[in-house]
Amino acid sequence: MDFHLTDEQREVAELAGRIFTDRLTQDVRKQLERGDDRFDDVLWRELATAGILGVAVADDVGGAGQGLLELCALLAAAGAAAAPVPLWAVTTAALAVDRFGAPAQRALLRDVVAGKTMITAALTEPAQLDARTLATTARRDGDGWRLDGVKTCVPAAHRAARVIVPARQVDDGVVRLFVVDPAAAGVAIERQVATTGEVQGLVTLTGVAVAATDELGPPGDGAATLAWLLDRAAIGLCAMEVGLCEQVLRMTAQYTSQRTQFERPIATFQAVAQRAADAYIDVEAMRLTLWEAAWRLAEGLPAARELAIAKIFAADGGQRVTYAAQHLHGGIGFDLDYPLARYYPLAKQLELTLGGAGANVAQLGALLAE
Repeated sequence: MDFHLTDEQREVAELAGRIFTDRLTQDVRKQLERGDDRFDDVLWRELATAGILGVAVADDVGGAGQGLLELCALLAAAGAAAAPVPLWAVTTAALAVDRFGAPAQRALLRDVVAGKTMITAALTEPAQLDARTLATTARRDGDGWRLDGVKTCVPAAHRAARVIVPARQVDDGVVRLFVVDPAAAGVAIERQVATTGEVQGLVTLTGVAVAATDELGPPGDGAATLAWLLDRAAIGLCAMEVGLCEQVLRMTAQYTSQRTQFERPIATFQAVAQRAADAYIDVEAMRLTLWEAAWRLAEGLPAARELAIAKIFAADGGQRVTYAAQHLHGGIGFDLDYPLARYYPLAKQLELTLGGAGANVAQLGALLAE
């Protein structure tokens, strides 16, 4: 298989990369990091103006009508830039609304694509390692529903106009997904700060009333809808990790080629070269497994095993590559004024979101046992 980017995918990645590079100067980053939100409103507007936010959304709601592979190319560019915007969260939630939403729900996407509002998905619960295991409940209330539960680490929760909330029906255990207004009565959002400094939300739902029309996807088929969303969210995380590690490897190659000891670049030392070579092998393995899983998902082929493998390589490989980069940079790698310092925390956050390597090894084992 040839997993090189197509012209369309390359154009998306290059356009996004130019926007990230031009906007995210060191001064801009430091100013953002001194703030409370660490969200770049200017960058978000520029991405919207360039049509980036709607790259994988259908053209009838203002998107570019491209696909999952183009979205992965975009998210890889965001990972390479350590971009301080919730691009992964918003674009993957938009994918689900575009695919399963009723006309009124899909109409929200026009403002999302235009950068006027955001949607996100609450996929993680406290003490639940598997995002398919739901403690959040849905109870019938007349023609609608009442939701109770807690969702944690919800990206952009404080900025979103709508949050996709998976829940399990109390009486029969059926999984259902709802598009919830975070301003509705009974919704409380507490500020959480992630490893990177990104602001996320602890979302508590207490008897939140939602209408039957707020359900996302075919009623009674929520488990399949949730699995669809989780698969694309996971592959998006893998894409960001690959882009991040490719950038970290480039930075390390440049630094070790310029840093000298004993009148020689340290890249010529055997131990340094071997460590960098191991990181290169990790990046190539991450890249291959990412694009294989993404291609199978895009083609509608079974991809559970390939996706678990991609997440394992992204989690383990990402940790090894960023750790090696810190080691080979020496003390300067830990200097908060040096760009590398932003990448290790982001790699760790991506590694653990929706389950780290261990959880995916267990899932892969279960798949193989079947």
